[in-house]
Amino acid sequence: METLSRNITKGKNNVVVAAKGEYDDLDEVEEIMKRVQKKEHPTIEGNSYCFYNGFWISNNLFKGVISFQKHYVANDDDIVLASCPKSGTTWLKALTFTIINRSHFTLSNTPLLVSNPHDLVPEISLIDLHTIDDYHHKNSPRLFSTHNAYSLLPLSLKNNNSKCKIVYICRNPLDLFVSLWYFSQKFSGGEKIKPHSLDLYFDNFCQGIHAFGPFWNHVLEFWKASQEMPHKILFLKYEDLKKDNVFFVKRLADFLGFPFSLEEEQQGMIEEISKFCSIERMKSFEINKVGKHDSLSIPNSSFFRKGKVGDWRNILTPQMVDYGKKLIQEKFRDSNISFDFE
Repeated sequence: METLSRNITKGKNNVVVAAKGEYDDLDEVEEIMKRVQKKEHPTIEGNSYCFYNGFWISNNLFKGVISFQKHYVANDDDIVLASCPKSGTTWLKALTFTIINRSHFTLSNTPLLVSNPHDLVPEISLIDLHTIDDYHHKNSPRLFSTHNAYSLLPLSLKNNNSKCKIVYICRNPLDLFVSLWYFSQKFSGGEKIKPHSLDLYFDNFCQGIHAFGPFWNHVLEFWKASQEMPHKILFLKYEDLKKDNVFFVKRLADFLGFPFSLEEEQQGMIEEISKFCSIERMKSFEINKVGKHDSLSIPNSSFFRKGKVGDWRNILTPQMVDYGKKLIQEKFRDSNISFDFE
């Protein structure tokens, strides 16, 4: 198996902070980057998107995405949380971490009080895969996240014979766009942020030119896979979680193989976890007020805005809403995926 080089600077949990050396397969990655279509990044100075296997990937994440696809070997008890960026990833990480670790930590001493969910459940494309076997070596299952599209996942993760679990969360694309828009004004990874208009950002989004876009293809790939392998892939909607959090937290625990006992249910543990992991509650934790993400060099507070359903009504113009609704209907017409715009 090809591996990453040794010269990698890592922060907490072996998260890559800066790749000082080279990938052993750097030549291949560079050849791929030469061949793929590129577009100037709409918000970050000097950055660009690479169009790889049908999806737009920021060039500073490209090597990690390829490395994950080529080198990751799934364990049967691995859990991978998948999403398009700004779909409720932070929330899902907190819920999943709490569910599977509730026998180790109470809500009064959980690591979530001192660590951001993204540090506890790292994006796997940011991990040094050469040392992945050491990652959480005392913990089982291993818990990771990814923004990779389903077609960009490693075969060992998608294999129907593998017992590892994938949880995918999607969100109303208009709300997701608004969240992306606000996040784009904060996230730079240390680079200079270019002035950018809401109109231009919306046009790019509708064309699918955004991180790990097109959104529609990203969602549909995971939805189709979840229909074919419901035992392996759980497909969740952000709005459903908000509407009936307790029901879906219980469903999530059942799917992951960590069901709540009757005693836990009677004690109200599902409700307690639901409230504890809410965006409103997590925003109040000191670590999420003043801390900083290890590898992305942005404040933890950037991951917490409103977390509300329907905030697009306050931001988008009527013309944007009309066009967006028609586009969403067109893109998802052959699926049972729908979103509420009332």
